[in-house]
Amino acid sequence: MVSLIEAKKEIKQIEQDVAGCRICSLWKTRKNPVAGEGSVTAKVMFIGEAPGYNEDVQGKPFVGKAGKILEELLKSVGLERKEVYIANILKCRPPGNRDPLLEEIKACTPYLNKQIMSIQPSVIVTLGNFASSYILEKFGFQTEKMGKIHGKIFRIKNLLFDAWIIPLYHPAAAVYNPNMKKVLMEDFKSITKVL
Repeated sequence: MVSLIEAKKEIKQIEQDVAGCRICSLWKTRKNPVAGEGSVTAKVMFIGEAPGYNEDVQGKPFVGKAGKILEELLKSVGLERKEVYIANILKCRPPGNRDPLLEEIKACTPYLNKQIMSIQPSVIVTLGNFASSYILEKFGFQTEKMGKIHGKIFRIKNLLFDAWIIPLYHPAAAVYNPNMKKVLMEDFKSITKVL
């Protein structure tokens, strides 16, 4: 178990490391890195795909339209943004919001892995295909299409970790398809089942 002081120190170090990162070429086109944000004692950690335009400008995760939907979803299950920790697979915005490349994921996920181990959440909620595939595979689960696994609960229990993984559609899906908001609202209830 990581102490609060250690967790804060580790998260601060990760933020500094991300700010100075030159492992892949995304640092050349970013305005601001987006390491992550939230409570280092969070029981719930949300992991998205990559920063978008607004996130790149502000240097914070989920601050655009998808962020507003995420905040609505949090409220629907009695959570506030300041209580959770929000991160992404990639810490820099891919040009034109394109999908993350494999080499970018490989370069960036060591930061995410350190965040997970520092925060030690009870619940990891993955938002979208890239985050869900990466986290499920990391913890030894087989990945399937989001249509089959969204809202399902996976249990991680080993010597280092005891937590739940809940893959969900990315909130951006509800920006483009308002009907997806109902699906996300329903899936978000899975979080309350394991908290």
